[in-house]
Amino acid sequence: MPHLQDVSGAVTKNLFLKDKKKKGLWLVSARHDRQVNLNDLAKKLGVGSGNLRFADEAIMLEKLKVGQGCATALALLFDKDQSVKFILDRDLVEGGHQMIYFHPMTNAATMGLRPEDLLRFLKETGHEPILESFQ
Repeated sequence: MPHLQDVSGAVTKNLFLKDKKKKGLWLVSARHDRQVNLNDLAKKLGVGSGNLRFADEAIMLEKLKVGQGCATALALLFDKDQSVKFILDRDLVEGGHQMIYFHPMTNAATMGLRPEDLLRFLKETGHEPILESFQ
């Protein structure tokens, strides 16, 4: 974060999750300073409290072609069958941010997209975002 202190916009954190029964996969992109409560999110998604957990790196490599620490909305490009549902922090697209910052498939760099460009990218990949509010 020290390198991103002076950027105008929102920096994201990304979580790749699965449900307890391994039937569903979710990628969550939220502002880096937001708390993501997995129990609350599980209830909202209808998978039941306590049923969301971090997915194994092997699943992330298979579905998104990125390893641990490199989850990003941009990797949805590789989810050709749309088996990964995308949860997006509502503030990222409705909070008036000029730019939203993501890893570009590696955690060694960060790139910015305008919110409308992110939404256009998601539409092109067939991933309609599920908007959620995180505190």
